[in-house]
Amino acid sequence: MTTNSEERIETARGHVFDAERRFLEAGLVFGHGTDNARDEAVFLVFHALSLPYDSSDEIIDQPLDSGQSQAISTLIDERIRTRKPAAYLAQHMWFAGHDFYVDERVLVPRSPIAELINECFQPWLVVDDVKRVLEVGTGSGCIAIATALALSGARIDATDISPHALTVANANLKRFPKLLNRVNFIEADLFPASDERYDLIITNPPYVPSGVRRSLPPEYLHEPDMALESGEDGLELIREILRLAPERLCDGASIIVDVGEMAEAVDREIPSVNFTWVDLHHGGEGIGVANKNDFVIGDGK
Repeated sequence: MTTNSEERIETARGHVFDAERRFLEAGLVFGHGTDNARDEAVFLVFHALSLPYDSSDEIIDQPLDSGQSQAISTLIDERIRTRKPAAYLAQHMWFAGHDFYVDERVLVPRSPIAELINECFQPWLVVDDVKRVLEVGTGSGCIAIATALALSGARIDATDISPHALTVANANLKRFPKLLNRVNFIEADLFPASDERYDLIITNPPYVPSGVRRSLPPEYLHEPDMALESGEDGLELIREILRLAPERLCDGASIIVDVGEMAEAVDREIPSVNFTWVDLHHGGEGIGVANKNDFVIGDGK
Protein backbone atom coordinates (compact mmCIF):
# COMPACT_ATOMS: atom_id res chain seq x y z
CA MET A 1 0.00 0.00 0.00
CA THR A 2 1.42 3.38 -0.93
CA THR A 3 0.76 6.85 0.45
CA ASN A 4 1.27 10.35 -0.90
CA SER A 5 2.69 11.58 2.40
CA GLU A 6 6.44 11.81 2.77
CA GLU A 7 8.56 11.82 5.89
CA ARG A 8 9.64 15.36 6.68
CA ILE A 9 13.34 15.99 6.09
CA GLU A 10 14.68 18.08 8.97
CA THR A 11 17.27 20.76 8.23
CA ALA A 12 18.90 23.61 10.11
CA ARG A 13 16.78 26.08 8.16
CA GLY A 14 13.60 24.23 9.01
CA HIS A 15 14.48 24.18 12.71
CA VAL A 16 15.18 27.93 12.65
CA PHE A 17 11.74 28.69 11.23
CA ASP A 18 10.09 26.26 13.66
CA ALA A 19 11.92 27.73 16.67
CA GLU A 20 11.06 31.27 15.58
CA ARG A 21 7.37 30.35 15.43
CA ARG A 22 7.47 28.67 18.84
CA PHE A 23 9.30 31.60 20.45
CA LEU A 24 6.70 34.04 19.19
CA GLU A 25 3.83 31.81 20.32
CA ALA A 26 5.41 31.49 23.77
CA GLY A 27 5.81 35.26 24.12
CA LEU A 28 9.52 35.14 24.85
CA VAL A 29 11.39 38.38 25.47
CA PHE A 30 14.65 39.12 23.70
CA GLY A 31 17.44 41.60 24.35
CA HIS A 32 20.32 39.46 25.59
CA GLY A 33 22.52 39.55 22.53
CA THR A 34 19.63 39.18 20.07
CA ASP A 35 16.58 41.39 19.71
CA ASN A 36 14.12 39.23 17.77
CA ALA A 37 12.83 35.66 17.53
CA ARG A 38 14.53 34.88 14.20
CA ASP A 39 18.02 35.86 15.39
CA GLU A 40 17.50 33.99 18.66
CA ALA A 41 16.48 30.88 16.71
CA VAL A 42 19.55 31.13 14.48
CA PHE A 43 21.80 31.56 17.52
CA LEU A 44 20.50 28.43 19.27
CA VAL A 45 20.13 26.18 16.21
CA PHE A 46 23.58 27.02 14.89
CA HIS A 47 25.03 26.54 18.39
CA ALA A 48 23.43 23.09 18.70
CA LEU A 49 24.93 22.10 15.34
CA SER A 50 28.27 23.91 15.82
CA LEU A 51 27.66 25.75 12.56
CA PRO A 52 29.48 28.98 11.67
CA TYR A 53 27.20 31.92 10.91
CA ASP A 54 28.49 32.18 7.36
CA SER A 55 27.38 28.63 6.51
CA SER A 56 26.26 28.18 2.91
CA ASP A 57 22.70 27.39 1.83
CA GLU A 58 23.90 23.91 1.00
CA ILE A 59 24.96 23.35 4.61
CA ILE A 60 21.84 24.75 6.29
CA ASP A 61 19.57 22.82 3.92
CA GLN A 62 21.23 19.44 4.25
CA PRO A 63 19.32 16.70 6.10
CA LEU A 64 20.03 16.27 9.80
CA ASP A 65 20.28 12.99 11.65
CA SER A 66 18.04 12.20 14.61
CA GLY A 67 20.73 13.11 17.14
CA GLN A 68 21.21 16.57 15.66
CA SER A 69 17.49 17.23 15.56
CA GLN A 70 17.12 16.07 19.15
CA ALA A 71 19.93 18.36 20.32
CA ILE A 72 18.16 21.31 18.73
CA SER A 73 14.77 20.38 20.15
CA THR A 74 16.18 20.00 23.65
CA LEU A 75 17.73 23.46 23.51
CA ILE A 76 14.63 25.14 22.10
CA ASP A 77 12.38 23.38 24.65
CA GLU A 78 14.62 24.57 27.49
CA ARG A 79 14.60 28.17 26.24
CA ILE A 80 10.80 28.18 26.28
CA ARG A 81 10.37 26.25 29.53
CA THR A 82 12.93 28.09 31.68
CA ARG A 83 12.89 31.54 30.00
CA LYS A 84 16.66 31.62 30.46
CA PRO A 85 18.48 33.90 28.02
CA ALA A 86 19.87 31.91 25.10
CA ALA A 87 23.41 32.94 26.00
CA TYR A 88 23.16 31.11 29.33
CA LEU A 89 21.94 27.97 27.60
CA ALA A 90 24.75 28.11 25.03
CA GLN A 91 27.23 29.48 27.61
CA HIS A 92 28.65 32.01 25.20
CA MET A 93 27.84 35.31 23.53
CA TRP A 94 29.52 37.53 20.96
CA PHE A 95 30.61 41.03 21.93
CA ALA A 96 32.51 43.52 19.74
CA GLY A 97 33.24 40.69 17.32
CA HIS A 98 34.71 38.34 19.92
CA ASP A 99 33.25 35.21 21.50
CA PHE A 100 33.02 35.15 25.32
CA TYR A 101 32.04 32.51 27.86
CA VAL A 102 29.05 33.53 30.01
CA ASP A 103 26.89 31.95 32.69
CA GLU A 104 24.50 33.14 35.37
CA ARG A 105 27.29 34.64 37.47
CA VAL A 106 27.47 37.58 35.04
CA LEU A 107 25.27 39.71 32.82
CA VAL A 108 24.89 38.64 29.22
CA PRO A 109 27.19 40.96 27.18
CA ARG A 110 25.13 43.47 25.21
CA SER A 111 26.41 46.99 25.89
CA PRO A 112 26.40 49.39 22.91
CA ILE A 113 29.88 50.36 24.08
CA ALA A 114 30.85 47.60 21.63
CA GLU A 115 30.21 50.07 18.80
CA LEU A 116 32.75 52.52 20.22
CA ILE A 117 35.28 49.73 20.77
CA ASN A 118 34.91 48.54 17.18
CA GLU A 119 35.59 52.09 16.02
CA CYS A 120 38.64 52.37 18.33
CA PHE A 121 36.73 55.02 20.26
CA GLN A 122 36.96 57.44 17.34
CA PRO A 123 36.30 60.37 17.25
CA TRP A 124 36.08 60.54 21.02
CA LEU A 125 39.67 59.70 21.92
CA VAL A 126 43.19 60.16 20.60
CA VAL A 127 44.05 56.48 20.65
CA ASP A 128 47.83 56.95 20.92
CA ASP A 129 47.33 58.99 24.09
CA VAL A 130 45.49 56.17 25.89
CA LYS A 131 48.00 54.12 27.87
CA ARG A 132 46.05 53.25 31.04
CA VAL A 133 42.36 52.24 31.07
CA LEU A 134 40.06 51.34 33.96
CA GLU A 135 36.77 49.53 33.60
CA VAL A 136 34.52 49.76 36.66
CA GLY A 137 32.19 46.75 37.04
CA THR A 138 33.65 44.34 34.49
CA GLY A 139 31.34 41.31 34.92
CA SER A 140 32.37 38.81 32.24
CA GLY A 141 35.38 40.93 31.31
CA CYS A 142 34.15 41.41 27.75
CA ILE A 143 34.51 45.21 27.66
CA ALA A 144 37.98 45.15 29.22
CA ILE A 145 39.22 42.40 26.91
CA ALA A 146 37.68 43.89 23.76
CA THR A 147 39.17 47.28 24.69
CA ALA A 148 42.61 45.72 25.09
CA LEU A 149 42.27 44.12 21.66
CA ALA A 150 41.26 47.46 20.12
CA LEU A 151 43.89 49.57 21.93
CA SER A 152 47.05 47.56 21.46
CA GLY A 153 49.18 50.07 23.33
CA ALA A 154 47.05 50.25 26.49
CA ARG A 155 47.06 48.40 29.79
CA ILE A 156 43.65 47.74 31.32
CA ASP A 157 42.60 47.37 34.95
CA ALA A 158 39.06 46.10 35.49
CA THR A 159 37.21 45.84 38.79
CA ASP A 160 34.22 43.96 40.10
CA ILE A 161 32.86 43.46 43.61
CA SER A 162 31.80 39.89 42.79
CA PRO A 163 34.49 37.19 43.04
CA HIS A 164 32.17 34.92 41.06
CA ALA A 165 32.08 37.39 38.18
CA LEU A 166 35.87 37.72 38.28
CA THR A 167 36.18 33.95 37.95
CA VAL A 168 34.29 34.22 34.67
CA ALA A 169 36.34 37.25 33.59
CA ASN A 170 39.63 35.45 34.21
CA ALA A 171 38.37 32.39 32.35
CA ASN A 172 37.65 34.65 29.38
CA LEU A 173 41.06 36.29 29.62
CA LYS A 174 42.74 32.89 29.29
CA ARG A 175 41.09 32.60 25.89
CA PHE A 176 43.23 35.57 24.79
CA PRO A 177 46.72 34.62 26.03
CA LYS A 178 48.41 37.58 24.33
CA LEU A 179 46.51 39.87 26.73
CA LEU A 180 47.57 38.21 29.98
CA ASN A 181 50.20 40.89 30.63
CA ARG A 182 47.93 43.81 29.66
CA VAL A 183 44.61 43.08 31.41
CA ASN A 184 44.34 42.88 35.18
CA PHE A 185 41.11 41.94 36.96
CA ILE A 186 40.76 43.32 40.50
CA GLU A 187 38.22 42.52 43.21
CA ALA A 188 37.09 45.95 44.42
CA ASP A 189 34.01 47.99 45.21
CA LEU A 190 34.12 50.34 42.21
CA PHE A 191 37.69 51.74 42.15
CA PRO A 192 40.97 49.93 42.90
CA ALA A 193 42.60 50.65 46.24
CA SER A 194 45.67 52.13 44.53
CA ASP A 195 45.84 55.81 43.58
CA GLU A 196 46.48 55.01 39.90
CA ARG A 197 45.19 57.57 37.43
CA TYR A 198 43.82 56.65 34.03
CA ASP A 199 43.58 58.06 30.52
CA LEU A 200 40.15 56.45 30.11
CA ILE A 201 37.53 55.10 32.50
CA ILE A 202 34.73 52.91 31.13
CA THR A 203 31.71 51.74 33.08
CA ASN A 204 28.44 49.95 32.39
CA PRO A 205 27.14 49.97 35.96
CA PRO A 206 23.84 48.64 37.31
CA TYR A 207 21.10 51.23 36.70
CA VAL A 208 17.77 49.47 37.30
CA PRO A 209 15.70 51.00 40.13
CA SER A 210 15.08 48.39 42.83
CA GLY A 211 11.30 48.61 42.45
CA VAL A 212 11.51 48.04 38.71
CA ARG A 213 13.65 44.91 38.97
CA ARG A 214 10.73 42.81 40.23
CA SER A 215 8.60 43.75 37.22
CA LEU A 216 11.14 42.80 34.54
CA PRO A 217 10.43 39.87 32.18
CA PRO A 218 11.55 36.43 33.42
CA GLU A 219 14.62 36.44 31.16
CA TYR A 220 16.14 39.30 33.18
CA LEU A 221 15.44 37.63 36.50
CA HIS A 222 18.06 34.98 35.70
CA GLU A 223 20.78 37.65 35.77
CA PRO A 224 22.59 38.60 39.02
CA ASP A 225 20.65 41.11 41.13
CA MET A 226 23.78 43.10 41.98
CA ALA A 227 24.59 43.52 38.28
CA LEU A 228 21.22 45.19 37.59
CA GLU A 229 19.89 47.02 40.66
CA SER A 230 21.22 50.37 41.86
CA GLY A 231 19.06 51.81 44.61
CA GLU A 232 15.58 53.29 44.52
CA ASP A 233 16.24 55.63 41.61
CA GLY A 234 18.69 53.41 39.74
CA LEU A 235 21.44 56.02 40.03
CA GLU A 236 23.13 55.02 43.28
CA LEU A 237 26.25 53.49 41.72
CA ILE A 238 26.68 55.83 38.76
CA ARG A 239 26.36 58.76 41.17
CA GLU A 240 29.20 57.37 43.30
CA ILE A 241 31.35 56.52 40.29
CA LEU A 242 31.01 60.05 38.94
CA ARG A 243 31.76 61.54 42.35
CA LEU A 244 35.06 59.67 42.55
CA ALA A 245 36.06 59.64 38.89
CA PRO A 246 37.77 63.07 38.66
CA GLU A 247 40.38 61.98 41.19
CA ARG A 248 41.20 58.93 39.06
CA LEU A 249 41.33 60.65 35.65
CA CYS A 250 44.52 62.11 34.25
CA ASP A 251 44.35 65.68 33.00
CA GLY A 252 42.52 65.67 29.68
CA ALA A 253 41.28 62.10 30.22
CA SER A 254 37.74 60.88 29.52
CA ILE A 255 35.04 58.67 30.98
CA ILE A 256 32.59 56.60 28.93
CA VAL A 257 29.39 55.36 30.58
CA ASP A 258 26.54 53.10 29.54
CA VAL A 259 23.40 53.99 31.47
CA GLY A 260 20.80 52.78 28.96
CA GLU A 261 17.42 54.45 29.24
CA MET A 262 18.61 56.40 32.31
CA ALA A 263 20.49 59.05 30.31
CA GLU A 264 17.87 61.76 30.88
CA ALA A 265 17.78 60.94 34.59
CA VAL A 266 21.58 61.21 34.78
CA ASP A 267 21.50 64.65 33.14
CA ARG A 268 18.71 65.76 35.47
CA GLU A 269 19.89 64.26 38.75
CA ILE A 270 23.68 64.46 38.33
CA PRO A 271 24.32 67.89 36.79
CA SER A 272 27.95 67.78 37.97
CA VAL A 273 28.93 66.14 34.67
CA ASN A 274 28.23 67.52 31.20
CA PHE A 275 27.89 64.35 29.12
CA THR A 276 27.79 64.15 25.36
CA TRP A 277 25.38 61.35 24.46
CA VAL A 278 26.57 59.32 21.50
CA ASP A 279 24.37 58.90 18.42
CA LEU A 280 24.70 55.15 17.95
CA HIS A 281 24.52 53.69 14.45
CA HIS A 282 23.71 50.10 15.43
CA GLY A 283 20.98 50.56 18.04
CA GLY A 284 20.94 51.16 21.74
CA GLU A 285 21.04 54.28 23.86
CA GLY A 286 22.60 55.85 26.90
CA ILE A 287 26.28 55.91 25.94
CA GLY A 288 27.78 59.09 27.37
CA VAL A 289 31.25 60.56 26.96
CA ALA A 290 32.74 63.24 29.20
CA ASN A 291 36.19 64.74 29.51
CA LYS A 292 37.65 65.51 32.92
CA ASN A 293 37.04 69.17 32.07
CA ASP A 294 33.31 68.39 31.80
CA PHE A 295 33.07 67.73 35.55
CA VAL A 296 31.76 70.56 37.68
CA ILE A 297 33.76 69.92 40.83
CA GLY A 298 31.97 70.77 44.05
CA ASP A 299 28.44 70.69 42.62
CA GLY A 300 27.35 68.63 45.58
CA LYS A 301 24.95 66.25 43.78
